[in-house]
Amino acid sequence: MGVNLGRDELERLVRASLDEDIGRCDLTSEAVVPQDARARGVFVAKQELVLAGSEVALTAFRLMDPEVEWESAVNDGAMTSAGQLIAVVRGRARPMLAAERVALNFLQRVTAVATLTRRFVAAIAGTGVRVRDTRKTTPLLRALEKYAVELGGGLPHRSGLDSGVLVKENHVRLAGSVLIATRRACAAAEGHLVEVEVEHLDQIEEALGAGAGMILLDNFEPEEVRRAVRLVAGRVPVEVSGGVRLDNVRAYAEAGPNFIAVGALTHSAPGADISLEIEPEG
Repeated sequence: MGVNLGRDELERLVRASLDEDIGRCDLTSEAVVPQDARARGVFVAKQELVLAGSEVALTAFRLMDPEVEWESAVNDGAMTSAGQLIAVVRGRARPMLAAERVALNFLQRVTAVATLTRRFVAAIAGTGVRVRDTRKTTPLLRALEKYAVELGGGLPHRSGLDSGVLVKENHVRLAGSVLIATRRACAAAEGHLVEVEVEHLDQIEEALGAGAGMILLDNFEPEEVRRAVRLVAGRVPVEVSGGVRLDNVRAYAEAGPNFIAVGALTHSAPGADISLEIEPEG
């Protein structure tokens, strides 16, 4: 299904989440539900959303019951409407109940990111600008959240500090200037494109002169972005970040950058409303 995690890594993540939730045992289910009982669980979208994370939810059930059956009604990346069936899971009741919350937590979280990303992408349709995520991700869920960004139509940024060079304001302060920080980064880049964050228009030429391969405009207003794009004049790509919301992202896109980085995709995506109803079977 395309989750950006290896099978072993995905299972370790889900197993740790199950261990956190279950602890020694599911006291309630063991007291109330017969050991041989079987159940059927139905996932339903309660709102319009972009589904993501089905494989993670299925992994939670399979770790508890290797013989569980899963039937998808909607594939990851598809848009659903309120009331639409997403999937049906069948298997032993106790393991299903034990996995229920973890499976739903993952599905709701990853779907939320994909859904919000799709809204940002739709808001700038036709401009040619790409929406990108940031490193403002949930600890240990970065690969899943970046997978969701891709499903929503966004473009994942660097996966970690070892996968790209981005000179930010703290680097500049510690180095002493944009010029010095950029020169040092370019000297050690080893083939990586060097992106440099600027906070003022007068830093743009300084960064470009030192070898920057991309300019990141931090907390610029749309009109300032327009001026900055004119100054760069197509020499390198331009990215915008900071203060971008759904109600102003189009204005930023129309100012002419190549990319818009939106931290909200992963740090502020509202939980997707998905229900899981479990009933007896057989």
